Amino acid sequence: MSEESWLSGKLEGFADVMMPTAHALVQAIRDLEKVSDLTDEELLTKPNNSPSVAFHLRHIAGSCDRLLTYAKGKNLNEEQFEFLKYETSETSVYDAKSLAKLAVSEIERVLEFCETVSPEILFESRFVGRKKLETNVFGLLFHIAEHTARHVGQITTTAKIVRK
Repeated sequence: MSEESWLSGKLEGFADVMMPTAHALVQAIRDLEKVSDLTDEELLTKPNNSPSVAFHLRHIAGSCDRLLTYAKGKNLNEEQFEFLKYETSETSVYDAKSLAKLAVSEIERVLEFCETVSPEILFESRFVGRKKLETNVFGLLFHIAEHTARHVGQITTTAKIVRK
């Protein structure tokens, strides 16, 4: 099997239209497994005042959860707003392994939704945030994948810089 998910062929259980999203999310999980051994110091280090690996891991978990909520046509709850505040915290109550596991579990929730989502609803309108900005289910799922990939790339680079 290729190290690149998108070169590994069709993923079982996903509609063809969902394959790029699924491949990107599977790749994110593979890449996140490579940073679960960071020390607490490495996890929280902000090289050149850039975001820490801890921030990116928390943000992946929180953004996947929030965007999936919108994809399901629901509004955010208080717990999600509280987690949003925690994402930017300068400290972490978790170690790298626990934070990576948290991010991966949220990515897996998105993958489960991608497996079961009916292609007929992919272009139904959905609304994001307090301003109720309009998008659709497909746009939200695609955004989850590309947004997650962007942050995983930042994690990978930051981890290379901060590793002792």
